[in-house]
Amino acid sequence: NYMIHYKEEITMIQIIVGEKGKGKTKYLLQMANEAVPKTRGNIVYLDKNYRHMYELNHKIRIINVSEFEMESYKEFLGFISGIISQDSDVHEIFIDGLLKLGQLSLEQTEFAISRIERMSEKFNINFTISISCKKEDLSELAQKYVTISL
Repeated sequence: NYMIHYKEEITMIQIIVGEKGKGKTKYLLQMANEAVPKTRGNIVYLDKNYRHMYELNHKIRIINVSEFEMESYKEFLGFISGIISQDSDVHEIFIDGLLKLGQLSLEQTEFAISRIERMSEKFNINFTISISCKKEDLSELAQKYVTISL
């Protein structure tokens, strides 16, 4: 009960970092599934395909981002805004591979994370994001959200 109260009070961003093949997706899938009984709203999982569909609880909405032909990280951030605007009950968003899905360079993650931070605060949404890189390659802003470093 304390955990649920805590989650409602504090909007959060969690970042899982590690190089390709280190197991970030495994953690992200586990965290998404564990969020189902704790979350009072909807959960969205953004991925580059549907490969992990059957590993996710059926209550989680998986979106294959590659179907939407985005051409820039700004379009990707707009896409996230669109998800939020069409479903006011979204309380958790999981992003499996921010750099690839968002078409971001490491230098652009600072801008993206600051936008996600504002969305998180404004709409009370928890974001859990995996990024393929080393923790020290991230900006200070992004580093403060790293909860798992593989």
